[in-house]
Amino acid sequence: MPFFANTKQLYVCTEQLVYRIQEEDPRANDAMVTAKIAIRLNVSEPEGEIVINGRSRPVTAHFQPGHIQPDLEVFLAGDTLHQILLGQLGLQQAMARKLLKVKGPVFKVMALAPLLQKSQQIYPQILREQELA
Repeated sequence: MPFFANTKQLYVCTEQLVYRIQEEDPRANDAMVTAKIAIRLNVSEPEGEIVINGRSRPVTAHFQPGHIQPDLEVFLAGDTLHQILLGQLGLQQAMARKLLKVKGPVFKVMALAPLLQKSQQIYPQILREQELA
């Protein structure tokens, strides 16, 4: 059974994560803003689309298709995203195991490193607040 029960639960957790990073440590977004990158996460199980827009400050997340043309697209299951956000699975490991596929300039994934580190600190708190942990 997938970790996220439905798309709404996935979106609530992701939205909280983006908001909390902006509030607690906006510098975690600096690499994305410097790279002026927008990344679309195409999530399966549950189905969802999340666009993280780092082309300007503040970095924002969008949950409806078609609003922003991404520089990079990432395809992954909700469980894979969950494991990455917990720090149980690294990006390179996920790509090597074909749990994560990238369309676009793969080197731009590195712009996510500082954001991912901060995410891994905050995400467990969000799960507890949402009563998912």
